[in-house]
Amino acid sequence: MVHGAAGHVVAGNEAVEARVIRRLLIANRGEIALRIMRTAHELGIETIAIYGDDEEHARHVLYATEAWRIGEGEGLPYLRIDRILEIAKAAGADAIHPGYGFLSENPRFVHAVEDAGLIFVGPPAHAMEQLGDKINARKIAMDAAVYPVPGTRDAVPTIEEAIKVGEEIGYPIAVKATAGGGGRGFRVAHTAAELPSAYDSARGEADRYFSNSDVFMERYVAKPRHIEVQVFGTADGRVIAFPERECSIQRRHQKLVEETPSPVVTPELRAKLQDAAIRLAKAANYTNVGTFEFLLDENGEFYFMEINARVQVEHTITEMVTGYDIVKEQLRAAQGLPATFESDRLIPNGHAIECRINAEDPADDFRPYPETIHSVVRPIGFGVRVDSSLQSGDTISDKYDSLISKLITWGRDRDEAISRMRRSLIDYEVSDAPTTIPFHLRVLDVAAFQRGETYTTFLETYHDQVFSGLTSPALAAPPDADETEPPTSMLMEVNGHRFDVKVFGVPVVAVASGGTGKARRRKSKAKGAAAKVDNARDVVSPGQGTVLRILVEVGQQVSTGELLCVVESMKMENEVTAPHDGVVAAIGAEPGQSVPRGHVLVSIDA
Repeated sequence: MVHGAAGHVVAGNEAVEARVIRRLLIANRGEIALRIMRTAHELGIETIAIYGDDEEHARHVLYATEAWRIGEGEGLPYLRIDRILEIAKAAGADAIHPGYGFLSENPRFVHAVEDAGLIFVGPPAHAMEQLGDKINARKIAMDAAVYPVPGTRDAVPTIEEAIKVGEEIGYPIAVKATAGGGGRGFRVAHTAAELPSAYDSARGEADRYFSNSDVFMERYVAKPRHIEVQVFGTADGRVIAFPERECSIQRRHQKLVEETPSPVVTPELRAKLQDAAIRLAKAANYTNVGTFEFLLDENGEFYFMEINARVQVEHTITEMVTGYDIVKEQLRAAQGLPATFESDRLIPNGHAIECRINAEDPADDFRPYPETIHSVVRPIGFGVRVDSSLQSGDTISDKYDSLISKLITWGRDRDEAISRMRRSLIDYEVSDAPTTIPFHLRVLDVAAFQRGETYTTFLETYHDQVFSGLTSPALAAPPDADETEPPTSMLMEVNGHRFDVKVFGVPVVAVASGGTGKARRRKSKAKGAAAKVDNARDVVSPGQGTVLRILVEVGQQVSTGELLCVVESMKMENEVTAPHDGVVAAIGAEPGQSVPRGHVLVSIDA
């Protein structure tokens, strides 16, 4: 802690400085920024939003006490540490909350915040430094008698050494980025023949996303459940363990459905999981919120995977079954105030489920759709919570993920929570973009899900039941009529500081969202720039994105289904394959190039 002491509380043998947060900058966007702001406002804390280009009317910008543009620079605006700190100083912030993603697990950011004399609302930098590296985290876990799946304790630097590890551990084997997370830098080799490709692919992705190509290897558990325990290290030295969450239903290691408690975790197993998480948190001298992730096998044995030193996307379901506002506890801890938890081992009250509603087409391999949503009708009712930042008229940016909202339901038991979720999904209406709602309804209807047989291989096992017969929706053409309607809500920026104004007698212009006037939809750049293609010859980009790799060259013979290139769109890698046998006649893109949907990537002569 740094300046502005107003008193002290005791944390173990150490005095913790108590400080007051009056103005909080949220270094994030979307639903998590809004979720943090709402709790801050309940506590009487003013909020400061930051935003990038084309986000002037974003909901977190409109909701905050005030908002500042991040401005031009390299990379994503929410990763620009220097500019964020400049804004914090100019806006008179006392503290910064990172949310999740972006800079939330970056110890360099934590140090920079504290060096600027501000409070960082989250785990300390030393915890991130210790636990952010998966190899080091495994070593700490083993020292605390919390054991991972059998594997290497250090990075595996060469494919030759990887082959030796495979012979020692056996197959299937997982190759994981040491600095990875969210499924990035993760590959599975089921046989020795698959190992070179898995090793190279994991290292390449790790280098792109984390600037660190180091990988480690461990035995791959074939039918595991993904179980995680939320912990909270308090200012007075306690570690609280929440009820476990199960996040087994995943696609490409990205969570899609989460629930708490797990349908298979008994009170006895819960106690063991919580004890393990508490031991590990204390071994790492962990404070504030974090999530300790485990693999649970079919025999009831659990293995440590990793620690996420931040608030999780799915913290909402934990709040629903415990009644504690986790963000409020974060803000209290950051101010040196005592926690309000009644017990160090919390038990669940009822059952909660979360479905992530994304603007993706499950009938088309979850292709993302960065579109303007003209109408949204959200479900309401007892036991229903919707965390979202999108309203009617808002546009989903192609620069970030495709999340529309997190839909959460609570019930007195699992069956009631499922029934309430099914009703809520049916009530949920989103126009002008495909969503994952039909996918979630299919998942809920699978008998194995209803029985609680939810493994990380669920979607592969029940693929036909979930996906068979799903169709892409027909999207209506947008209205395109000019209108004049005084007054028009507009904005002005003075030195990057955002102000809302009303202008009378001016034609309404097309905006992304917000305002009291009617907004005309901006044309999708992806559609406008799409190339005219010959479907028998040209292979086009499945969505707007960035070309990561081109794996063929002109004159090369290719076969049906052969991988041609990889395009990343909204944080997802899309593998583009050959539709027929032939010879590559032309290549229309290069690695690193940004391409619109429909752009010709490769031309193949039959």
